[in-house]
Order: sequence, then C-alpha cells, then structure tokens
Amino acid sequence: MTSAVPSSQAQTTGARLVVDALVHHGVERVFCVPGESFLAVLDSLHDETAHIQTIVCRHEAGAANMAEAVGKLTGKPGIAIVTRGPGATHASIGVHTAFQDSTPMILLIGQCARDHMDREAFQEIDYRRMFGQMAKWVAQIDDPRRVPEYMSHAFHVAMSGRPGPVVLALPEDMLTEAVDAAPPAPRYQRVAASPSAAQMERLRALLANAKKPFVIAGGSGWTSDATQDFARFIERWKLPAGCAFRYQDTLSNEHPNYAGDVGLGINPALAARVRDADVLFVLGPRMGESTTGGYTLLDIPKTKQTLIHVHQGAEELGRVYSADLPIVSGMPEIASLLASLEAPASVSWDGEAEAAHAAYLEWRKPRPMLGRVQLGEIMRQLADTLPADSILTNGAGNYATWLHRHYSYRHFRSQCAPTSGAMGYGVPAAIAAKSLYPDRTVIAFAGDGCFMMSSNEIATAMQYELPVIFIVVNNGQYGTIRMHQERHYPNRVHGTGLTNPDFVAYARAFGAHGELVETTDQFMLAFERARESGLPAVIEIRIPQDQSTPGATLEQIRQQAGR
Repeated sequence: MTSAVPSSQAQTTGARLVVDALVHHGVERVFCVPGESFLAVLDSLHDETAHIQTIVCRHEAGAANMAEAVGKLTGKPGIAIVTRGPGATHASIGVHTAFQDSTPMILLIGQCARDHMDREAFQEIDYRRMFGQMAKWVAQIDDPRRVPEYMSHAFHVAMSGRPGPVVLALPEDMLTEAVDAAPPAPRYQRVAASPSAAQMERLRALLANAKKPFVIAGGSGWTSDATQDFARFIERWKLPAGCAFRYQDTLSNEHPNYAGDVGLGINPALAARVRDADVLFVLGPRMGESTTGGYTLLDIPKTKQTLIHVHQGAEELGRVYSADLPIVSGMPEIASLLASLEAPASVSWDGEAEAAHAAYLEWRKPRPMLGRVQLGEIMRQLADTLPADSILTNGAGNYATWLHRHYSYRHFRSQCAPTSGAMGYGVPAAIAAKSLYPDRTVIAFAGDGCFMMSSNEIATAMQYELPVIFIVVNNGQYGTIRMHQERHYPNRVHGTGLTNPDFVAYARAFGAHGELVETTDQFMLAFERARESGLPAVIEIRIPQDQSTPGATLEQIRQQAGR
C-alpha cells in the first residue's frame, strides 16, 4: 500500500483530508491505540508532527479518557482515534463520560471496508446503533470527498449548545481512496445562545425580591473570564454560592461567598441551605443525580423554591425540574451580563454569604479517622503546599470524598473528574493534563480498584516523559461498593475484596518512582521525593478497610443498617 498523497498535489486521499481537517481546526494532539483499520491516518499524521502530537496509549479506554480530559480542561474537542470492534467498545467509556459531563470530544473509529459492510465482517459494528444514545451525533464517512464537510460538522456539533461527543466511523478503503484535493471547510465556530433583555430583567426581579436566595454554579462551557464575571456578580449581590458536583473550580474555594460543593457527601448545613432557599439560581449544571442528592434535595417536577435554571442546551431545561425562569445560554454570554447586573442598594440576606462560607470552613476541617494515616490532614497539607494552578484528577470511589471535602480548589480548571462516576478516569486524565500543561503540577488520585483499571497507562507517561504523581489510596477493596453492601446487606461481604500488587514495586517496574506511606507524617516527605524525581511517580497510601468515608466507618454503617 502506498503512502497517503500529500494534499498539496492535485489528488489526495480520505485519510489525508481527515488529518488536514484536524490541523485546520486547531487540533494539537490526538490519543490513540494503533489499528490496521486506520493505518492511512497514522501515515498522514506522520507528516504533521510539527502540528499534531500523536500520543499512543496502552488501552482504548485510556485514549478516550485522555481525549475527554482535554475537552474538559480546554473547552475544545479532545480527539481519540481507535480501531473498529474491540477498540471502539473499549473507547465507549470515554464517550459515555463525555456525554454525561457535556464535554466536547470527537472519537474517530477505523471501520471495515465499505464493500464488506452488513456481512458481519471482521470486527464490524454499526456505530450509529452502538453510540446512538451516547453521542450527540454518530456518522460514517463513505465518500472521501465529503470528509471536510463531515469533519466541520463534527467540530460544530461537539462545541455548539450543550457540548458533547461526536463519533465518526472511517472505512479503511475510504481512507486510501484517491480523490481530487479540496480545502478544508472554514474553521469551526462555537455557537451559543444568550439571554434576552426580558429574561435578564425577570432574573433581576426574582433575585431582588428574594429573602433567602442561593446560587449553584457549575457544568461545562465556562471560561476563565466567565468565572471572574460570576465572582463579581455574587460579590455585588452578596449571594452565597455553591458549586455543583465535581465543578468545585468554578469559584475559588477561598472566596468569601463560597458555601461548598453541592454533591455526594454534601455538608448537611449546605443541604439545609439549599432546601430552605426561596430562590434557587442554578447556573450551568444539569441538576443531575449527584448534585440533587439522588433527586431528593429538590421536589420534582416543581421545586418549592422559585427556580432559575440556566443551561446551554434547551433540551435539558424542564427535563426533570420545571423552572420558573428557564434560560438557554452559554456560560460566558450570561456571566458577562450578570457581572454588570445592577444590585439593590440593600438586600435582606446580607451576611448570609459570610455565614455560608464559615460553615464551609468548619466542614472542611480534618476529622479523625481510623489508623495512622489521616487523609483529611494530607489534603490540607496539599492545599497549603501546591501552587494554585495545580491540576488534580480522580476517578470514582469513596477516596475522592476526602479530596472534595478537604482540598481547596483556587484556580479555574484545576479539578478534572467525571460526574459520570467512571472508575479508571484519574490516571489517563492526569496524563492528558500534563501533556497540555507541562509546567503545572498534576496529581492523579485513585483508589486501589480505580487505579488498577488504568494503571497500565503509566507506560504512556513514561514514554512521553510526563511526570504525573499518582496517589493510590489502598484499602484492599472496592470501598464504595463495600459501603453500599454493608448498608443493604450488613455482614454479608461478598465480591468486593481485592488482592493488589506491591504498588511501589509496580511503579518501579515501569521505571517510575515509587513511595509507600503508612503514617501521616510520612506523606509530605514522600511527596517531595516524588516531585524531585522528575519521573512519573506512584505514592501508595494504606488505610484501614473499616474507614469508609470521612464521616463513617463500616461498623457505623452496619449499625445504622440494623436499625
């Protein structure tokens, strides 16, 4: 098979047009696991190393999660390329996370040849059916002449309205077919709605007449400028504000109006504040299960609070909660208007923001836990030591509750975690973050179960010299599932225990740095050694199995279940 024809010639190939589109739309890196179905794309990427870095991963789930993390951290579509069949099914976890988290992402899948379709050919899957409920748009490019059109549409769909994932299947014979060269379509532009003047005036009236208002901010689509506009708004209006689940970096946690995160393990005082609010201003998040306490924090479909709900996608408004004032808007568009929204000369809730922040500061103080390691104290040590722009990633598990509760996020896009609750996310997300921002400190948090789902990507970190620090909280079990098991089936432990490797030796087998922490006072010394090594590093922290969350042991959970 000959190499792809350069696009400067009279003819080119489908693969070359795909890569031309990636370059044209500003893509700087792609994540992949190579497959024979898209060798022509790899060949064309070979000619574009000055523009696009190809990062080869060890598993397609890792590649997809890395692309999703790029979308989260940059607000621009992250790109993953995988092969057909097994490659696509492995990558589906990243697509699902991107959909639930409203993250712009494009997954390109090498597909079997067009004349083999509908024969159950080798690794053949109908991706329209497979990804139909997991993506904003799924298509297959059968005509190479339409590559610029499809790629342009993919970028626009991923970025417009509520952002999300797009999946494009690329038949391998389409990629090698010679066609007349064509310029890419114009570079994509973000399309977003803005509030009307009437909506802003009603929003102002509802807030001005409130007695106990509260704001929940979060979701995707924010920019640094938008978060600053939002901060100016709540300062002028003296509003207490919380952040939605895993969007704690929307507002600095040191801001005097910050009330805490409205998510799993919510501060009871904060939950009461949300319930008791007379006007609830939800700016950005979907109001999903985690942010609403399993849909128990607010009444469905009509909240007892006067609800103002702003979201990027019209389809989300009224989906669960019927708002008194629903507004379709991009976050930068409404935030800029909020920053200049005239506030009343005096407000009846004066002092509530300070009270809410004081309650948050009390909540984040470390509480004693079983054993010789105090995770709350370690999180505070990190908050006091790390640069504000450090990026912390995590997957799913009870270990993350210590991070969310006790760490202080002070910089926009310093938190990168799945609201979808996907395990195995933190490791690849951190690697992607370090590839984006090599000068920023990047730390991945994982439980032992979460870590082992993607720890093979340490090899990727080693290959590309990305010194991420991986902190593994090891309790020898799937801790979250064990917690639920004890709550619903106390003293009937089955299927939740784990046998783990020696994580320090495991790290060193990759050529990475390894540390073991068994007491609190060992942690910062181990962390500094890891950072000074200049290598990817694993720090294993061992905690007792019985310590389930910052506020409960398994024994306490069993006792509560027996009541």
